[in-house]
Amino acid sequence: MIIHINLSRVINRETLTWLMVTTLKGISQVVLVENAVSGFIIFAAISVASVPLGLITLFSAVIGTLIAKIGRADPNSVNQGIYGYNSVLTGMALYLFLSGEDRWIIALIGAAITAFFTAAMIHFMRQTGVPILTLPYIILTWFFLLTTYRLTTFQLSPDLTPQSLSNWTLNIKGEANWLDGAVNGIGQVFFLDYSVSGILLFIALFWAGWRIGLYAMVGNLAALVTSYGLGGEHSLIFKGLYGYNAILTIIAVSLVFNENHKTGLIFGTIAACFTVPISASIVTWLLPYGLPPLTMPFVFCTWLFLGARKVLPAF
Repeated sequence: MIIHINLSRVINRETLTWLMVTTLKGISQVVLVENAVSGFIIFAAISVASVPLGLITLFSAVIGTLIAKIGRADPNSVNQGIYGYNSVLTGMALYLFLSGEDRWIIALIGAAITAFFTAAMIHFMRQTGVPILTLPYIILTWFFLLTTYRLTTFQLSPDLTPQSLSNWTLNIKGEANWLDGAVNGIGQVFFLDYSVSGILLFIALFWAGWRIGLYAMVGNLAALVTSYGLGGEHSLIFKGLYGYNAILTIIAVSLVFNENHKTGLIFGTIAACFTVPISASIVTWLLPYGLPPLTMPFVFCTWLFLGARKVLPAF
């Protein structure tokens, strides 16, 4: 009996350790990193800005991981946190972009559905050789937000207001705060507009690898310069709303999915710059629906450049 109890404790301890480590990896996979320590720093960065948002992040990652584990998904993918990051983003987005007392329940349900959708997309896109990236999160979040126009259970946040393009005017006035812009880009990956969180997020990236942190800084700078040079709205530029897609894109194109390291940084920087006009286009396209662009510019540009490499292998 004593031996049985001790073995049970060991198994439970191992299971909890596995769940904790894999959950943190799922959080870190949002920025294409597989590192539990980085995941913990990211969790801390979110919690510093908002404790409720930090809890939603943690629970969403746990839900995605457990669904994949119980569903007997590929163990390597599960252990890498592949089934956690889309659930994390969906949970966070629904919590922030919906209103009402029940939004946290909807957010966690959305995180669970995203895990199933992630599994389905991995299956359907396996033969293409194209990574799913954050597409499950994007599609499901948009679908949930659009239900607010037809179902009273779902209430859209007042911050997301549909606007008519015929009455739209571009206002590029405002203070150019380059210091804030340097750290806000990485923060916006997790919907954060808080400098301390941005600094912590960069620390998380550098912990995972100095190239990841450096390339993220290059991508953010590329987006700042490009959006400023093209005459973007200062309020959006220096809040990091042009930077976060560029950061994800340069990490994906230059490091994670790069087989030719010689041209990786150059090719990734070009891709990061390209996210700026793509972001502006997608924001305009979604304006009448009041939907945020999320990470669609990152997905589009990364797919575009990775696809080009299939035909142009020198890049």
